[in-house]
Amino acid sequence: MVCATLSGVSSLRELSTILLACEGRIGHLNLKHFPKRSTLSDANKNRSSEVFANIYYSLFRTYRSFLSDSSPLSLPVKHLKIVDSTTISLFSDILKGVGRNPVNGKKKGGIKMHTMINALEDVPCLIRFSSAATHNHTFLKELNLEKGSIVVFDKAYNDYLQYLQWSGDEIFFVTRQKENAVYKSVREFELSDTTRDAVLKDERISVQKQEKNIELRRIAYWDNEKGKVFEFITNHFELEPDKIAAIYKHRWQIETMFKRLKQNFPLKYFLGDNQNAIGIQIWCGLIIQLLMLVIQRKTKRKWAYSNMVSMIRFHLMTYIDLFRFLEDPNKKWKELTTKPPDKQLTLF
Repeated sequence: MVCATLSGVSSLRELSTILLACEGRIGHLNLKHFPKRSTLSDANKNRSSEVFANIYYSLFRTYRSFLSDSSPLSLPVKHLKIVDSTTISLFSDILKGVGRNPVNGKKKGGIKMHTMINALEDVPCLIRFSSAATHNHTFLKELNLEKGSIVVFDKAYNDYLQYLQWSGDEIFFVTRQKENAVYKSVREFELSDTTRDAVLKDERISVQKQEKNIELRRIAYWDNEKGKVFEFITNHFELEPDKIAAIYKHRWQIETMFKRLKQNFPLKYFLGDNQNAIGIQIWCGLIIQLLMLVIQRKTKRKWAYSNMVSMIRFHLMTYIDLFRFLEDPNKKWKELTTKPPDKQLTLF
């Protein structure tokens, strides 16, 4: 299934044919014969996707410290976590899609992948799947955050009662305020001389929810690039307002991670028509993304992620030293093509 995801096949028959062509090179996988299409189909239906989830989390635990130490990013705060979701369209109604039912035809299904990443690691540390119609804020209850953590997410996750609980647990968040938010200004903080001119207002606000009074901090910030005012809310009253804006700006990182996943391992063709098979394919994409990021950071030569994946994709069944090849492909190719005649196999 990893081979299927990385090579980009569109059917189990195509995958079976590729493995047939590589039958002489699959011995190291303990496969005596290439798997038939029916065997692959039965496995996708009967083998739980949790097997692949466990493999992913095992790999994540193995490499998370390396990914964190090798990160080139400079964060405004330590241990920043980012939360967001992405929806993968399905050409069936396996999982309920969003929006109204169309007048003609049938509404497509959709699977939503709720994700949390540590900013320095740049790969998911927590993943949950749901139907596309599930509201985002339900995922916040599943976050196992330590005391002192700072998590950033967009306004689709708005949940004031969750904010109240986090304040009591000394867990901090940064998000945008919804346009229709109803609140009362309690106190406006004086801006220091070192605060950037882009910060327009820094105030304490009060929100009423189910007869509970929730006090938050609201910051109005002018973004010169976008040419608009952004309004952030947080329960952290100690950080400079500039840092609150900088924290939210790092939210783009998870969007980049989703883009990297979907562009390099397209989830357009699913090799099974059941939820378990779809889950397996998504987990395989996540496994490959993690391994490719580790390879990219371990290789001395600087590779663009997509170029490196393309290079590896064409050498899936080639017996070469991967890191030596990636560090100097031209040199490695020259070695292969300039061997002495007595050491080089002839065509016939």
